Amino acid sequence: MPLKAPARLDIPVLRLEGLVKRFKVDRPALFEGLNLELWPGEYLAIMGESGVGKSTLLNLLAGLDHADSGRILMGGIELSNLDDDALTLMRRHSVGFVFQAFHVLPYLSVAQNVALPLDLLGVSEPERSMRTTQMLDAVGLGSMASRYARELSGGEVQRIAIARALVHRPALVLADEPTGNLDSRNAAQILGLLRTQIKANAGAGILITHSRVAAESADRILVLTCDGLVSLAASA
Repeated sequence: MPLKAPARLDIPVLRLEGLVKRFKVDRPALFEGLNLELWPGEYLAIMGESGVGKSTLLNLLAGLDHADSGRILMGGIELSNLDDDALTLMRRHSVGFVFQAFHVLPYLSVAQNVALPLDLLGVSEPERSMRTTQMLDAVGLGSMASRYARELSGGEVQRIAIARALVHRPALVLADEPTGNLDSRNAAQILGLLRTQIKANAGAGILITHSRVAAESADRILVLTCDGLVSLAASA
């Protein structure tokens, strides 16, 4: 059964146990021995040098790649026990993605872009319309629902991406360098919006970033190294 938000409060949304990833058998591991618990309502930032495997880790958490050893559990469900179809359903129901490149469809309207996850889940039209409207209002784009995404600014398009990632109320939100293409003012707005909406939906979130400033928006900061995840600091 796919994990569905809101997640149970008595178990972690996400648990990593001794996670190891390598690209070749005869080469050192990209990282090994990763252990982590992420609970409902928690927003975590993971930093690390370029090439250390931050995006690879995100792909593992989403079930888009496979670890060499160790376990990943979402809501108590071990991802390695799921076949490709079950993983697809898990992602569709339970994971929201926010990417640096946005992946917004320019020739769809703002509302159509945001409603896509609900369309895939077969949500009824009245419920789909209500949720889409609520989410657009939450990100400050309610007046732009009928405009084409290609007509909006970079910051506005990123708001569409966040709304789309959250509209189906996922248990886990994964954000990969979501402000890398934005100026500092828009980046600060997007980070605040992402944090607020994750908390409002009673989900949990992971922000992958190289920026200490961006990481400070999270509840806690971890640094990814080849030897594991190391606590850096807690945000104010």
